[in-house]
Amino acid sequence: MKPFELTYTAAGHGLLREALHSWGISKRTLASVKYGGGQILVNGNEVTVRHPLRTGDAVTVVFPLEEFGNGLKAEDGELKIIHEDDALLIVDKPPLQNTIPSREHPAGSLANIVAKHFENHGIPATLHIATRLDRDTSGLVCIAKNRHIHHMLSLQQQEKKMTRRYEALVHGQVEQEKFIITAPIGRKNSSIIEREVRADGQFAETEVELIQVFNDYSHVKLKLNTGRTHQIRVHLAHISHPLVGDDLYGGTREMISRQALHCRELELIHPVTGQMLMFKSPNREDMAALIR
Repeated sequence: MKPFELTYTAAGHGLLREALHSWGISKRTLASVKYGGGQILVNGNEVTVRHPLRTGDAVTVVFPLEEFGNGLKAEDGELKIIHEDDALLIVDKPPLQNTIPSREHPAGSLANIVAKHFENHGIPATLHIATRLDRDTSGLVCIAKNRHIHHMLSLQQQEKKMTRRYEALVHGQVEQEKFIITAPIGRKNSSIIEREVRADGQFAETEVELIQVFNDYSHVKLKLNTGRTHQIRVHLAHISHPLVGDDLYGGTREMISRQALHCRELELIHPVTGQMLMFKSPNREDMAALIR
């Protein structure tokens, strides 16, 4: 297996350590390179982070090989790949599939199937899922093929440079065309799983745009400005428009056998090339049938 590596060009004089920091290489990543079998090369020669750089020097970071933990079993299964390169894997997750294994569903998760894909193609990476989806939720999931890439994607999320847009069906007739739900979310005292809007919760913000109104439900578009657990589900229930099919937060399953939520668009900056990327996924048939 060939390890993942990145090459940068020094823009000026200074210590290598400072240049690595400016390129987004974290202290944790440097430690893994130093003690995990990686290398830092300047113009092809291995050096330490105290090496003085000159303008135009070629700096190559060779990241250590990663291994899957014993707890994740590689499994055959269908994997709908939207985009793949040396750094990223973007897939379209079906509904009723866990993103990662759980006690209730220890096999068949997206993670299990991606592990098999990595194994089959000799990709030296463990699993770094940058954007998780609930079991019921379908749509786009972003996976990093390296710890450093995952770190860079996490920074994008913190700096709101990564955008996820969802489509959903909600109970009732939504009246406003566009609005923002700003309400803190925390764990419900009586439940391990359930969340709720509460004064001592974490700041959470969801943008909502109405697409179409039907007799008993509405079709809406959603944009997450924060990434709290169950954020969309909790916020929509909070305004008395729970997701169709979300029986945990007040919806019913009379029309659909899962919560009617789909990650339709994913926009991000490629952590290596700096290129803006946009990915799209059509609604799954069960939601599309209700929209028609």
